[in-house]
Amino acid sequence: MGISEILSLCGGLALFLYGMHMMSSGLEAAAGDRMKQMLEKLTSNTIMGVVIGTVITALIQSSSATTVMLVGFVNSGIMDLSQTVGIIMGANIGATMNGVLLAVGIGDIAPAFAFIGVCLIQFTKDEKKNHIGEIIAGLGILFIGMNMMSSSMSALRNSPTFIGFLSSCSNPILAILVGTVFTALIQSSSASVGILQALAVSGVVDLHTGIYLMFGFTIGTCITAAIASIGTTANAKRTTVIHFLFNVIGTVIFVIFCQTMPVVDWIIRLTPNSPASQVANAHVIFKVVTTLILLPFSKQLVKLSVILIKDKKEDKRPTLMERAKLTAGYSMGTSAIIIRNIRDEINYMYDIAKKNVELSYDAVINNSSENMKVIRENEDHLDELNASISEYISNVLSIPMSQQDSDIITGYFRIVGNIERIGDHADNFAGYSRFFISRGLTMSDAAVDEVRHMKSLTVDTMEFLEGDRREDAGTMLINVSRGEQDIDDMTDEYRNRQMDRMKEGVCTAEVSVIYSEMLTDFERIGDHLLNIAEDFSKMYPAKKA
Repeated sequence: MGISEILSLCGGLALFLYGMHMMSSGLEAAAGDRMKQMLEKLTSNTIMGVVIGTVITALIQSSSATTVMLVGFVNSGIMDLSQTVGIIMGANIGATMNGVLLAVGIGDIAPAFAFIGVCLIQFTKDEKKNHIGEIIAGLGILFIGMNMMSSSMSALRNSPTFIGFLSSCSNPILAILVGTVFTALIQSSSASVGILQALAVSGVVDLHTGIYLMFGFTIGTCITAAIASIGTTANAKRTTVIHFLFNVIGTVIFVIFCQTMPVVDWIIRLTPNSPASQVANAHVIFKVVTTLILLPFSKQLVKLSVILIKDKKEDKRPTLMERAKLTAGYSMGTSAIIIRNIRDEINYMYDIAKKNVELSYDAVINNSSENMKVIRENEDHLDELNASISEYISNVLSIPMSQQDSDIITGYFRIVGNIERIGDHADNFAGYSRFFISRGLTMSDAAVDEVRHMKSLTVDTMEFLEGDRREDAGTMLINVSRGEQDIDDMTDEYRNRQMDRMKEGVCTAEVSVIYSEMLTDFERIGDHLLNIAEDFSKMYPAKKA
């Protein structure tokens, strides 16, 4: 095998992996959000999970990509562990589609796919057609790369060194180890199976040896998800363990089958004149039969993963960057993970802002400095969260995603700014309390009672924006709008009352100035709450009946 064949092999592998990436990117941008919704709604049933996993992986041509997506979903809380089992099994079945397509000769028309896809990308302005073009072009490039690898492999049939190496792989255990290491290095079992088909077509390897290499491929492909799970939650790690267990148990079962029964000969007889089909058939049979055997034991696989990966007590709350580490590298479903992580972080930030609003009002009402340190620490934390979330959003907006997902993330960017400003106004209230205490000033009982009502109305309005009530963003907007209008009305009424108290000499000018500033902060908080509600309403518009 000369330098030109080696370069051709490397170039073919590069095109294969890039084509896979293009397909995933196109699918993410075209249907990422719908894909997420489909997974959330349809995977409570394990059998349906198998179907969904098969379809998704058949489209993106990578069980590793599907598993990495699941790791991200579980890590972000979008899915629970039990929902992943069926998808993982289906992903392994879907990964066989590439070999099947190669066996039937679809690679011969791969340039046509690439041409059509590039035309859609270059000559259409419609965003959706561009994404479809990415998918089609990616498919074509993938098979062009596979054809290049196949051509480069033909020279190996005359290589004594390589033939001698393969002869040593007649030992099943060694062949499995070789297959595992090879796929762990290139991180694509589909590419590995394609190379095996090329070797089989070239007459370099037969199915009696190739089937054990293929078993190793299925174990080696687990490395991608394992790497992705580093630093994630215990359940996210368990997802990779389930993937590993499925492949290892399946391999053990089939090694026993192959050693005790003429399984390989049966597969060869299906397509005696087509080595590529023999490899593809073996791959399909292996994955389908393993799924049928292990499907009834899905709950046991989850339990075993829990035993193997123990829960650990978190010393501190993980940061947004720590929880969203999977977004550093592209994978299908990334936008869903990004949105969930941003949403969770904003919920956390909002809870702190709400707590500070309550504490700051109480400081004024009680004329107390008791919680000033907590208020100050919370305000500093809000500033830190605002900076980190904003930076994260600015970084992830460059990742391929649908326009809808991009609009949602942009909406969150505006929301986080409004939350931070609510925190500033709450801090102002705490400052008024400190001022009163330092000057020995007090408000009238009537003014204190009004501040108490301000707090009640502010907190009640803030509660409409808590948690996942945004799922009904229209109703939420109506409620917050009413609350904001009540705040405006109350502000006007309380200003007039304060003027009356000044005329009656009940309060000093100094106290009145501060009270007027309080009313301004009260009104501004209402404005920011309305801004948040309006953004949610735009981000999650009501679905038409």
